[in-house]
Amino acid sequence: MDRVTKLVSERPVVIFSRSTCCMCHTIKTLFCDFGVNPAVHELDEIQRGRDIEQALSRFGCNPSVPAVFIGGELVGGTNEVMSLHLNRSLIPMLKKAGALWV
Repeated sequence: MDRVTKLVSERPVVIFSRSTCCMCHTIKTLFCDFGVNPAVHELDEIQRGRDIEQALSRFGCNPSVPAVFIGGELVGGTNEVMSLHLNRSLIPMLKKAGALWV
C-alpha cells in the first residue's frame, strides 16, 4: 500500500491499468482527450504489478483496474469516472487537482 500511496502522490492524475483491458483503454483515452497527461502504470508490464493490484483491492477497487486517482484521492474505476463525467463533476475535479488549466 505504501508503494501505491507514493505513486499516486507524484502526479495530479494517476491511472493503474492493464494494457489488454478495453475499459482501461477507454478511461485513458477519455483523460487524454481532455488534455490531461496522467501517469499510467500498466500493471501487467511492470515489476511487482501483481502486488500493486492486490494493494488496489485493499483500497476498495473492485475490479482492481482501471483505478483512477485524482489529486491523490481514489476516484474509482470506469463506472465512477463516467458518472463524474456525465454529471459534469470530472472537469472541475481535474482543474482543482491541477491537471487542467482551462
